[in-house]
Amino acid sequence: MFWLGFCAGLLAVPCQAAEWPQWRGANRDSVSTDRVRATWPAEGPRLVWRASVGTGFSSVSVAEGRAYTLGNTNHVDMIWCFDARTGKKLWSKSYPSKLDPQWYEGGPSATPTVDNRAVYTISKWGDVFCLDAVKGTVLWHRVLGDEGIRSNRWGFAGSPLIWRDLVILNAGRTGTALERRTGRIAWSTGTNTTGYASPTVFRAGGTESVLIFAAKHLVAVDPANGRELWRQFFETGWDTNITDPLIDGDRVFISSFSRGCILLSLARGKPEVVYDSKVLHNHLSPGVQVGEYLYAFNGEAKTETDFRCIHLPTGRLQWVCKDPSFGSLIRVGDKLLVLSGKGELLLVKPSPEKFEPIARAKVLSGTCWTPPTTADGFVYVRNAKGELRCLDLSTK
Repeated sequence: MFWLGFCAGLLAVPCQAAEWPQWRGANRDSVSTDRVRATWPAEGPRLVWRASVGTGFSSVSVAEGRAYTLGNTNHVDMIWCFDARTGKKLWSKSYPSKLDPQWYEGGPSATPTVDNRAVYTISKWGDVFCLDAVKGTVLWHRVLGDEGIRSNRWGFAGSPLIWRDLVILNAGRTGTALERRTGRIAWSTGTNTTGYASPTVFRAGGTESVLIFAAKHLVAVDPANGRELWRQFFETGWDTNITDPLIDGDRVFISSFSRGCILLSLARGKPEVVYDSKVLHNHLSPGVQVGEYLYAFNGEAKTETDFRCIHLPTGRLQWVCKDPSFGSLIRVGDKLLVLSGKGELLLVKPSPEKFEPIARAKVLSGTCWTPPTTADGFVYVRNAKGELRCLDLSTK
């Protein structure tokens, strides 16, 4: 199942604004300062290049002119690096890994994290790699299973988070951190299975913490040592806490397809429930906030689903749209870029009054659960089979 910082703070080194160096972009909030064209040709955006990367749901990271992703072919994972503009293969790294398609296509779910000319990846079954971003040589390799850390039912899915000199993973009971330069374990919170979301930095009240959406709780830990700061009970069917926590100042929003959603306030240092609602059952894509409004897909994949807008501070439902009914989205400038579950790409004006598509085109076939990526006006999309497309939406 695909379950699936600021450049100076979340990452150890600055990154260019137009890059997308990790899961959900530079700030890990699905927001890009990139600019894309609002008018498309009748046949859709121009196809720049394509590649076949193998089965999986890893999205594309782009940094310093290179594009990275993962896929699986014949029970072998591959870490890919392409020239972001031409699609030329620059290098790849393979290792054995089970596909394991349980009610979905299978394959790796986490997205590569690029930092300081190194690429960090985690496989579905706990192979953690640090590779030279330019050459693809292995700098270190850690197998979490060797440390007794068990994978979830559908494997590890959270993408690596770089915090100072640590690589923080949603692995173990409430997180595990590896030394960025050596791969050695810096701290661990136990070997039990956890959730599927990616670690998220949270700053409030002068304190910096990392949120780990674990099996039955949302947990804030001190990123320096893994010490638990607080937790909020949030139990879901099959322990499927999948979507990343969304941060709005000193408030945190979490949701699950089987549980609904809650908004927490951390104004007093400990979580207080603002509301506990059924207004949104989020499954795979955490949605995007614009002002006080959250735009997100509602419902479990392959069931009755829709796209909706809610007023985040109050949980009030603004509108519901059935086309598209499922998919993922990011924010590019002042627009939403949506990839439907059936491979249609849409540019949408965010409005709390109604669903307002500006342009749309079919760009892929098959199952499309992976969020699009944008960098320098190019948009990268893929499907579960591993058909990767680079589309030109630049304003130049």
